Amino acid sequence: MKVKNVKPLPFPVYFWAVGAVAAGGLANSVYLAFSHYRVHTDIMYTSFCAVSQAINCDTVSQSPYSILLGVPVPVWGIFGYLVFLGLVFFAGTRQAGKTRVWPVLFFIALGFCGYSVYLAYISKYYIRAYCIMCITGYGINLALLYFVWIVRRRFPEKGIFRGVYKDIAFLWALRKKVFWVFSPLLLVVVWALLFFPNYWGFELPPVSAEISTGVTEDGSAWIGAQDPELVITEYTDYMCFHCKKMHAYLRQIVEKNPDKIRLVHKHFPMDHGFGNPIVDSPYHEGAGKLAIAAAYAQYEGRFWEMNDRLYDIPRGVKSIDIKKLAEETGVNLQRLSVAPQIKKLRYKVKRDMTEAIELGIRGTPAYVIDGEVFQGQIPVEAIKKILE
Repeated sequence: MKVKNVKPLPFPVYFWAVGAVAAGGLANSVYLAFSHYRVHTDIMYTSFCAVSQAINCDTVSQSPYSILLGVPVPVWGIFGYLVFLGLVFFAGTRQAGKTRVWPVLFFIALGFCGYSVYLAYISKYYIRAYCIMCITGYGINLALLYFVWIVRRRFPEKGIFRGVYKDIAFLWALRKKVFWVFSPLLLVVVWALLFFPNYWGFELPPVSAEISTGVTEDGSAWIGAQDPELVITEYTDYMCFHCKKMHAYLRQIVEKNPDKIRLVHKHFPMDHGFGNPIVDSPYHEGAGKLAIAAAYAQYEGRFWEMNDRLYDIPRGVKSIDIKKLAEETGVNLQRLSVAPQIKKLRYKVKRDMTEAIELGIRGTPAYVIDGEVFQGQIPVEAIKKILE
């Protein structure tokens, strides 16, 4: 049985198909960059694909792996797709003759796919969460590779490496046009590497002698008003990104309203190994020990120094320099190192956890205001009167 030769479609069909897929990748990266910004700057923002612990775009955006060379990964995606589209433009010129630039595009698309595999590996084994829009990007990269391969098949040219050499020569011959197409993008990339704003770094207000601190009757640290009009009790986990974001927001409010608002801290480490009953699998491993470190610092009257330092520890870090931690917070190194074995401290953290569970809290952060529990964030209405 003879196999009929496949008659290729007109070249513009393939050309515009590749352009459309690349444009889709650009749009996807723009959305991811926008979402990354909102996750880190808007306390009320939750992306549409934050549907569970395992499928959560926000968790991926919050990880340290979402930043590469001081620039968010989706921004690099925007740069990459713009380069790809710029080369597609030259592939559609008459001089290209339906064969030029496609070998280079093939290797770029192959690189996109390779990086997609790397990101998928990071998501599975390090972040332990998947982003729907990231997975969409992986599919787009695979589609780009497939379509470019199809173009090479339909309009063949011997030797892909020879083709790359010819592509470079072709682009060099058009170097003036290439310069005007890519030089603005190059300038933007250089600017990003040098000056991209670090919006994902939250700055906690320094502990000031002008703002009162103390301990509640049940032994919980507080900061803010001596005689408060409003008390906000937070249940947080030092490995929880949203806890850090909300805590920074609340501390700024306390700093601006030091005679009206009091913030009370309670521990709720989402650490299965520490015995949190609502966590049925390894999650935020080591969060219990961080809570104990804060509980010990409170014993030495250095709770807020330790609290702020623990929130600054990068998510996903595998080890912590206890000596450096003690030096930066001013607590006793030897006692801090044995703090996890001190029953009184473990009891304090577990008492906070039990209290949270009795209140119906099932995750972090959570807040109690006037006896009402708020999970995840605080509605503006709950503190609006005080802010006014």
